[in-house]
Amino acid sequence: MAISNVSAQQVGFAWRHYYEMTKPKVVLLIAFTALVGMLLSREGLVPWQPLLFGLLGISLAAASGAVINHVIDQRIDAMMDRTSWRPIPSGHMDTPHAISFALLLGGLSMLLLYLLVNPLTALLTFFALIGYAVIYTLYLKRNTPQNIVWGGLAGAAPPLLGWCAVTGEVTVEAFLLLLIIFVWTPPHFWPLAIHRRDDYAKADIPMLPVTHGINFTKQQVLIYAIMLLAVSLLPFVIRMSGYLYLIGAFVLGCTFVYHAVRLLQSKGRDHAMKTFAFSILYLSLLFTLLLADHYLSLFLPSGIAS
Repeated sequence: MAISNVSAQQVGFAWRHYYEMTKPKVVLLIAFTALVGMLLSREGLVPWQPLLFGLLGISLAAASGAVINHVIDQRIDAMMDRTSWRPIPSGHMDTPHAISFALLLGGLSMLLLYLLVNPLTALLTFFALIGYAVIYTLYLKRNTPQNIVWGGLAGAAPPLLGWCAVTGEVTVEAFLLLLIIFVWTPPHFWPLAIHRRDDYAKADIPMLPVTHGINFTKQQVLIYAIMLLAVSLLPFVIRMSGYLYLIGAFVLGCTFVYHAVRLLQSKGRDHAMKTFAFSILYLSLLFTLLLADHYLSLFLPSGIAS
């Protein structure tokens, strides 16, 4: 009986490491933005099949990309305080098992999306997976300080993928959702890079604070925060959303700019993590506003809603 209990504990311990490699918090945010894209794509109820299997397929692809990231970055992860605890560098997971797990997740994702959603969503999700797991992680991250800008394109895809899963097409509105996350990614990530500058320098990763300095990076955060404020108002401009979203997006955008200004005026790494934390809250609230405004417009006269 004691042997059985120990064995069960070991199995549970092993699965916890598989789970950790999928970066569940990141996947949750990806799934949420994909869900928003799905719900915004239709007036009224979304069919259950693309909703369920589309969300599952996109999430599995994101989890697969996260595991591949763990495999490729294991040497770098071992050198950085922020990531040295991860399953592979800490010795709790070996590379062959991690690769097999990533292939399983990716294969299931493609099967679900191709057979139960639509081929276009499967194709676009595959491109996003390759863009993050290979192009960003293997090349951009190691070769250019603009890595997070261009690599962020793959990470910005989930709402477009969600939209495509339901409609079977890519529209201007879907691209606009992608654009918001694309512009959001640099001012979201660079404050964290400022806070962890020494780690990236030790691992010889050319993040912007390492190659161009902390002050220059702070200036870029402010520039992108202002750009984000402008881009976030475009759903109202094209009549994709109404006044509820306009007011909320403006307030959130101004608050983000405020944090970017505080970061620029601060000494060294001060206020970097507060800016990073707000950036996550910002995106969650912004997409929640898009949903709230969308469903409000279904119950109010068009003149009031827009």
